Amino acid sequence: MENFWSSPPVALSIFLALAYGLYRLGGALAAKGEHSANKHLPYTGGEDPLPVPSVLTYHAFFRLALLFAILHVAALVLSTLPRHVPSYRLALIYLVGAGISVFVLTGEEEE
Repeated sequence: MENFWSSPPVALSIFLALAYGLYRLGGALAAKGEHSANKHLPYTGGEDPLPVPSVLTYHAFFRLALLFAILHVAALVLSTLPRHVPSYRLALIYLVGAGISVFVLTGEEEE
């Protein structure tokens, strides 16, 4: 009988029932606001939507993509370094280089 309650289908059913109960309880306890036509629009929270969406140019997009790539590679390299004393110096040098790259990429864009 112990294996029955810990089996994946039974545990899934129990957690789904628990999640649904919490969802219904939260809906019952939530504050009731005034109805707005824009209330259910995505990412507005009941406010008027912006008239013109901002357009990201290709140059700005690739700068942002390169920034995230540098930060992710830096995290990967630093997390795989061995825990020896000389590696901390190497990590500091690598972080300074990544910091300079991030500083350059987040600087003002010249037109």
